Amino acid sequence: QVQLVESGGGLVQAGGSLRLSCAASGRTLRIYTMGWFRQAPGKEREFVGAISQNSDGTYYADSVKGRFTISRDNAKNMVYLQMNSLKPEDTAVYYCASKTRGIATGHYEYDYWGQGTQVTVSS
Repeated sequence: QVQLVESGGGLVQAGGSLRLSCAASGRTLRIYTMGWFRQAPGKEREFVGAISQNSDGTYYADSVKGRFTISRDNAKNMVYLQMNSLKPEDTAVYYCASKTRGIATGHYEYDYWGQGTQVTVSS
């Protein structure tokens, strides 16, 4: 079992940047594929991106491709989501999640979740 805690959310103006962090404990992070999801009020949880266990593969939703970058540091048990050129429609609670085996985009495929961190982008 792994415990995940997100941080780094906040209020930012459109066009700005934020970096979210996800700290893992309980088990070593390197055995997990890590994903980022977001959920806006009244909407379903949405896939943002994911990174493979050894960082040799990443996959992003079309809505964030070219603006967001996922990275990880397995030695520190950390995963990051760098968000640039933020838009008001990026406003949501952002979650990190872990799963074994390969990258997947469905939230139901992930086993462990953090509590989320709020990102608000003002226009």
